[in-house]
Amino acid sequence: MAATLQSLSEQSLKTGLERPIVGVNIGKTKVVDLEDAVEDYVTSTRALAPYADYLVVNVSSPNTPGLRQLQELDSLRPLLSAVREEADAVTGRHVPLLVKIAPDLADADVQAVAELALDLGLDGIVATNTTIARESLGLRSSEDEITACGAGGLSGRPVRRRSLEVLKMLRQHAGDRLTLISVGGVTTPEDVIERLDAGADLVQGYTAFLYEGPFWAARINRGLKKAARRVRG
Repeated sequence: MAATLQSLSEQSLKTGLERPIVGVNIGKTKVVDLEDAVEDYVTSTRALAPYADYLVVNVSSPNTPGLRQLQELDSLRPLLSAVREEADAVTGRHVPLLVKIAPDLADADVQAVAELALDLGLDGIVATNTTIARESLGLRSSEDEITACGAGGLSGRPVRRRSLEVLKMLRQHAGDRLTLISVGGVTTPEDVIERLDAGADLVQGYTAFLYEGPFWAARINRGLKKAARRVRG
């Protein structure tokens, strides 16, 4: 967190440049026990919320042992409530708050999280994180190969279909009452258009950005402009 805080502090001091929108994603530290998770999130919120245009509570990364247990409603409600209270207290303003969920949640659990977000007055949901559901994806890596690489989630194309399903489910269930940020398997301008048509307010890319480089976003935007011109005729 210290490195992130320093980076955000330096960014806030820059002048003469158009300020980017800063979304801050916070999660439990690996060395912190699950029973101390709320305080850990609150500590991160206290330090980082003043620099955030919006905050994302990440309870879905498979790379932190036990983290996904926090998606259970009995754990999630007090966590989100504590972060909401701390963010507003340390900034003196309303910091938009979203929760990031896993694609591996059952449909009923996805809807339950949406209901919780609405009940708590959250601003939105980020859908989705990476997946650990390798068996249903037809991947060829053996269990030994996966064990050798280490536990973790799959991103990119393997998560595309489920991420889109979760997005559609959330939009149908919540209507326009939540901001939905769609992520997972977004590679081309056509992927972005598909997510927007399915109800996404914003679309994020991670794996494609990693493999295609920092100009990937510019290529996406050029593709979207071309598609818009075709529609206008």
